[in-house]
Amino acid sequence: MDEKLSTSRLVPAALQHIAAMYAGVVTPPLIIGQAVGLDAVGMTRLIAASLLIAGLATILQTIGIGGFAGNRLPFVNAASSAGIAPMLAIAETTAPGHQLPAIYGAVMVAGVFCLTVGPFFGRLLRFFPPLVTGVVITLIGVTLMPVPVTWAQGGDKTAADFGAMKYLALAAFTLMVILLIQRFGKGFVKQVALLLGMLVGTLAAIPFGMADFSALKSAPVAALPTPFAFGAPEFQPAAILSLCIVMLVLMTESSAGMLALGEICERRTNGRTITRGLRTDGIATLVGPVFGGFPTSAFAQNVGVVTLTRVRSRYVVAVAGGALLVLGAFPVLGAVVSTVPMPVLGGAGIVLFGSIAVSGIRTLSEAGLDDSSNIILVAVSLGAGIIPLAAPTFYVDFPAWAQTVLGSGISAGALVAVLLNLFFHHLGTRSHAAAALKSS
Repeated sequence: MDEKLSTSRLVPAALQHIAAMYAGVVTPPLIIGQAVGLDAVGMTRLIAASLLIAGLATILQTIGIGGFAGNRLPFVNAASSAGIAPMLAIAETTAPGHQLPAIYGAVMVAGVFCLTVGPFFGRLLRFFPPLVTGVVITLIGVTLMPVPVTWAQGGDKTAADFGAMKYLALAAFTLMVILLIQRFGKGFVKQVALLLGMLVGTLAAIPFGMADFSALKSAPVAALPTPFAFGAPEFQPAAILSLCIVMLVLMTESSAGMLALGEICERRTNGRTITRGLRTDGIATLVGPVFGGFPTSAFAQNVGVVTLTRVRSRYVVAVAGGALLVLGAFPVLGAVVSTVPMPVLGGAGIVLFGSIAVSGIRTLSEAGLDDSSNIILVAVSLGAGIIPLAAPTFYVDFPAWAQTVLGSGISAGALVAVLLNLFFHHLGTRSHAAAALKSS
């Protein structure tokens, strides 16, 4: 992990990490920006901020600051998709013009929460076994699936041609390209199937006038994000509670990623390593909203890159973080992403968010579902998480704070899963607790 590779090996290895993470880094700003009605300039600014914060967090994580922060593993940190659904719920229940400030206020408090709880989080892991995390990760993918479906139909529900066949055809074409690359591609080409699919889809859209490049003309070539460009943060209790719940899930994901990387890199991850890693998550989540960032956590796909390539050097990932910094400092590069047509994003998003759900299912498959109590726990938690998706008006008569918490399938499912885990495996049942910990 501490090996400093030659440039000829370092650069290609770093490019693989960038390719694996890039789509995930720009997904949260794309979705949230669309939801709050940002124009092309605002979207460019949001994407640039996400890239910048991801770069800073990744460098801090891999290089570290003494014994204070940074796990010094080949570990990528960036805005997590897990926070998207709760942030969309906040946006829907907040007046226009106050949506991003309310989101950023909640994110900042979630960062403080992470910094406070992080040093003791190892003791709380037993309340977040694979049963709980598997439910949450599955719900992330399922809850977000309407987003790419809307994109595939053109993105703008108020447009007269929303759902037109030309949009659906472009989304289907993009999805088909990704599937073909995944089936017949080799090595690096196969790893960047999503990016190549979006590139081919965008090129195919140009002759039909479905690609808009106006954002490239208005985007500055180089500029640093402006502090509080979207307004001063606002602190709403329900929004804060919702994102603190999500932060617990993100901390669990980060801890699991650190443990996995420790095994892969043959360097055992101890409590101090996890504390330094979570402290980095907290710092990035707290500071990120100042410039336009979102909740920050580990990127599981990059753990997969380390596993696949066997390149364990943390300096490879640090260089990838530096590249993200450069991308964030040049908004015109972020504007390139915003030029991708909505249907193209829809075709790619079905793969991206579907794969998140598959990750959750894989986690659940290792969670001891031969036990009837575990089956009930997963069934009820998934049901609670799918209610807002199946019946969006189900909580319309509830108080505003309850709508924010329960209106997000991820928050509702996570809350139910944690409570049922306590009920079945911790309250006065030592044998069940032991079984739950064993499955973890």
